[in-house]
Amino acid sequence: MNVDVQQIAFSFAAGNLLGVIYFGGLWLTVRNVHQVKHPALLVFVSFVARNAVVLPGFYWVMDGQWGRMISCLVGFLTVRYLLIHRIRSLGDLPKADERMSR
Repeated sequence: MNVDVQQIAFSFAAGNLLGVIYFGGLWLTVRNVHQVKHPALLVFVSFVARNAVVLPGFYWVMDGQWGRMISCLVGFLTVRYLLIHRIRSLGDLPKADERMSR
């Protein structure tokens, strides 16, 4: 198995970018859903738009190589983790045990 470090690093960085697009878009949707006349439409359009960018992005980055796909997915999930941590530190998101007590 031949591992190209540059391809893995590129895949990880692309996963980061895709994560920012997906989870950043999700956060913007959640923050603005109460301000629109048709919130269900906003949620649906946001979901379709985010997936219309991210799914082809994963496919393009993968290029038929599972190692690149895994690296991209790790980058994607890293952004998710970092955004959740950042949002919690700002006090905008309750921790899991606080949600259960509500």
